This record gives sequence, structure tokens and C-alpha cells, in this order.
Amino acid sequence: MEKGEIRINTENIFPIIKKAVYSDHEIFLRELVSNGVDAISKRRMASMAGDCENTEEAQVIITINREQNTLTISDNGIGMNDEEIKKYINQVAFSSAEEFLTKYKKDNDEFIGHFGLGFYSSFMVADRVDILTKSAIGESKAFKWSCDGSPNFTLEESERVSIGTDVILHLLEEEKEFIEPERIKSLIKKYCDFMPIDVLLEGEIINKKNPPWRKQPNELKDEDYIELYKYLYPFQGDPLLWIHLNTDYPYDIQGILYFPKLSGRADWEKGEIKLFCNQVFVSDSIKEIVPKYLLPLRGVIDSTDIPLNVSRSALQTDRKVRSISSFISKKIANKLKDLIKNSPEFYAEIWDSISAFIKIGAIEDDKFADLVDSSIIFETIINSEKDVTKDIENKSLIKSNDKYFTTLANYKERNKINDSKKIIYCSDLIAQSSALNICLSDNKEVIKSDPLIDAQFLPWLESKNEDYQFQRVDSEINELEDKESNEIVDKDGKSNTDNLRDTIVKALNNEKVTVKVHSLSSKDAPPAMILLPEQMRRINDMGAYMEQKMPGLPEYHVLLINKEHPLIVGLNKITSSKIIIDKKDSIENPLASKIVNHVYDMAKLSVGGLDQEQIIILQNNNAELISELLNSTN
Repeated sequence: MEKGEIRINTENIFPIIKKAVYSDHEIFLRELVSNGVDAISKRRMASMAGDCENTEEAQVIITINREQNTLTISDNGIGMNDEEIKKYINQVAFSSAEEFLTKYKKDNDEFIGHFGLGFYSSFMVADRVDILTKSAIGESKAFKWSCDGSPNFTLEESERVSIGTDVILHLLEEEKEFIEPERIKSLIKKYCDFMPIDVLLEGEIINKKNPPWRKQPNELKDEDYIELYKYLYPFQGDPLLWIHLNTDYPYDIQGILYFPKLSGRADWEKGEIKLFCNQVFVSDSIKEIVPKYLLPLRGVIDSTDIPLNVSRSALQTDRKVRSISSFISKKIANKLKDLIKNSPEFYAEIWDSISAFIKIGAIEDDKFADLVDSSIIFETIINSEKDVTKDIENKSLIKSNDKYFTTLANYKERNKINDSKKIIYCSDLIAQSSALNICLSDNKEVIKSDPLIDAQFLPWLESKNEDYQFQRVDSEINELEDKESNEIVDKDGKSNTDNLRDTIVKALNNEKVTVKVHSLSSKDAPPAMILLPEQMRRINDMGAYMEQKMPGLPEYHVLLINKEHPLIVGLNKITSSKIIIDKKDSIENPLASKIVNHVYDMAKLSVGGLDQEQIIILQNNNAELISELLNSTN
């Protein structure tokens, strides 16, 4: 029997392995099963070279012995002779102890995977580890290696008959959970489910094997992709679409990425894409490998070209990792181009669920923005009486579930926007309904925007394309008003409209409110509307965003009075008669003042410009005003 000392220069290596290298002790099983699969692969290659015989039934077997408190991981791979044991087992991670300690004394979270440690992860859960092994090459004898967690080991001949390796872990008292079959099954499912070799426990194969992402796309049906998604993400429904990654040059990467149906705001920080290396699960936190805007995607990336033993900060600057990230982005962009070209109705149907990925990706990544430029669409609102048949036939418009979608280029073409850059949009169908209806009645087409993402995306589009100028439906009056009719003026040179405006200005007594009076074309137009100039509103919204609160009504705004509305017509009669009869300031009429303020408050209410306390005051004033009007008719 040979005795010796593992080739390290310090004796605190094992405590570091046990406590500092991995955040989860369960990783040891991944390492040992991976080693077994590697040994089987090596035996297969050696047999092809004529150096040994291959095994007929390659498998990794896990055996539990409750009486002895041991867990054994066995393989029928290539095995080792005594010299190989000394080379591969007695040299920790193929590097000096000083380098090893310097690297792994750092925070656990600084590293992704530590495959170089391999076998030594056993000592996180065991106080003694035995190896029984016999090489498949030559007339090798069997050997037994044993270590109690110190730098000391023993190496002696054994009576093992079969070729392969047994790793026997004598578990620590506090690690007895690893002799429970269900615990082992759960770990195999998590880490080794898609390894290419059968993994057995108590005579049962407990891994799926044959990962779909290692196959060619033409070998898989839609059902295969959906089945994998549901297996990886139970109870999440079906995915919207998927992208199959498969390349071996200039780097090796396979995988399947899914666009999920999101039931709420996506997680843009962690992500749920699972990283594999040679079909072995490594991590589900890969924000250093894919762009942030792709983190809400789901699926699998399997690559041997992603370094697993470097810090996360180093991953972010690694040239090959950046190249892989660009490759993934390009594949996704190409998939989107293909969908909008060949399946536009389906693309429009899922647009609401995928638009956030695309828009944020375009803002954050110029190359991605160029790739998806023609794939960005908006829902567009069109007068229901307008015939859009030809637009649908020539694919200028996409119809999906009674909704219409368009690219901005097609929007400008349909609306003959050549000299003007203006693109009208609506971000709230309820709050902006009055202005929207006026636009629609004038046969203007209005795109629908997301109030959160598009608050950043539309200005970004303007900065990238000088032909785009976005204007919200309620931002200006020029497009909302009828031509002024000729009115008779009084001796002071003021028309009835001028006098009405003066009355309202005096009643409001607010220099921050600009009052404008017009005849609005729409029959459904309200008595008054709040208008916010586009740039002023954007500044207000940005300020609210910086303060992390919902945008409110800016102090400075326009009150547009619709003089054709019956309520304003009645108000006009009251103020006009007062002027003629009493020759006094019309605002002396308390009823007129109350009507003016009521109209103004209702306009503010429609755009969310009243807080809860102000709404209660409005309700009280409304009841008082109606009572006064009823009494005045008696």
C-alpha cells in the first residue's frame, strides 16, 4: 500500500472547498455524475482508436446505503490506473494551491461553475471519500484510493473486477439528506436531466437524456418545442414563439429560446434562461451572457465556449461572450423579420406580449435596433366608417382580431405625410377619448402607444429618425378645431367668442391656464378639454418619472372651450344677457361663475387632473349647481 500527501502547499484547502467555493453543497452530485459521463465518453473514444473495448450499456449508477451512510456514484467508463490516480486526483484542479486559494477565497457569487474542481467537491458533504477504479486500457489492476479530508491519502491495489470507477462518499452527519432517493432525483432533474448517458437510482432511469436543443430544427415538431417548455417551466402555459440556436463555428452554441406569455411586468434583472455546459445545468442567472433586454426570455443556452471559472465581471468583457450575445440577438431579430413577412396576422396577435423586448432592446443596442427596424409595429385606430380593404390587401395594414397594426413607414404613406413629420398617437383611450374622437371624425389615423415604454421609445425614435415627430391627440388645437365663423363684434371690437373667453378667464382667475374658444367639429366633443403642448407634457412626465410618481396635470396648460356644446351655448346666453341688460361685468353672475368652474373641473377630471379630495369637492359643487339650476327654473 502506498501512502502519500496530496500535492498542495497548504492544509486549509479542504475547508475552503467545503465552505467557500460553492454556495450550494448539492453541486457535488452534478460534478461526480459529470465526471462519470466524461469517463464513459473517453472510453468510447479510446475504443474507436483500438486502445480498449467499449461498453455495451453505458450508464452512471447511484447507490444509497443507509446502514453505512454512504452514497456511491459508479460508472463503466475508462477508469484509471495508479499513475492516472496520482495525476488526476492528487493534483487539485491542475494548478498550484496558491493560485487555487487566491481564486476561490473570494465571494461565492463571483464565479459561475467550478468544473475544474470536479471530484474534490465531494468533501463538501463527506468526511471520507473512497475511489475504486480499474482502467479499460491494457492489463491494468484495480486500485483503491482513500482520503479523510486532509492532505493525506492512501493508494492500494483492490479486487474490483469490472472496468470503471466507484466514488464512495461517507456522508457527514449534517448531510444525510443526500441519502434520500427523492432528494437525489430532484438534483438529477435539476443538473443532469439532459446528460447523454442513463443515470440510474435503485434500478430506475431518472434522467430524460436526449435534449431537444442538441437536435437539428428539422428533426423537431412544434409539439416537441412546447413539451420542452412545459417541462422546464410547469404551469406557465404555451410559449408564444421560439428560436432554435445551433452553430459550431466560430463558437459552439446550441439552445432554444422562448418568448413567454407574460402575466405581468417581466423580470429584467435576473432572467430565467438556463445555462448548460455539455448538457449539464450550470446556472439560471446569466445576465452577464445575454443582453439585459433578453433576460425575460426563457429556455436553454448550451455552450462549451462560455468560460465557467472566471468572475462575472470578467464575463461581461469577454470577447467571445460578447460575440455569442450578438449572435443570439441577431437570431432573434431574424426570427421576427421572418414572422412579420410570412405570418403578419400571428405577429400582430402576439405583438403586445413581445413589444417590450423589442423596444427596450432597440433603445439599448444600436445593432439590434437596425436589425428590428422593419419589425416594429403599432396598433392603429381608424375611423370605423373608413374602407381599409385595399390597405389590408397590399399589406400596408395588418388586421388581427378586429384590430389594425402598422409600421410607421406605412402609416406615413397611408396618411400622405410627406412634408409634415407629424405622427398622431394616443396613450390612454379613456382619458384622451374626447380628442381621439375628434381626430377620428376628421378621418385622421391615430397610433396607440404604451404609456410606460413608449414614453421613452417615441422620443428615442425621433432622435434616430428626423422624419418622425410624435404628437399626442390632446396636445394641440390646430388639428381639432373648425374654421372660425364670422361673428358680429360689439363697439369695443370684441366678438361674442371674445366676450365668452373673457368671462371664463375672469371666473377661473388663474394666470397659468390659457383659455381658447373654438367650434369643435365632432358632435361628441365635450364642453371643454385640457390640452397639453407635447414638449411641456413630456417635461412634466419626465419630472414625475425622476421623482418615481405618476404624472399629474401640469400647472400650465390650455383649456379649450367648445362653444358649440349646449352647456357652453347656455353659458353664453347667460353672460350675454347680463352684459346687455346690466352693463356690468358678466362675472358678477354667481351662476355663470359656478358653471365655468364646473366645466373646468370636469375637463381636469377627464385627464386625471383631480386628486381624491378635489373629486369630493367637485361632487359637492356639482350637487349645489344642479340644485341652483333647478330652483332658477321655478
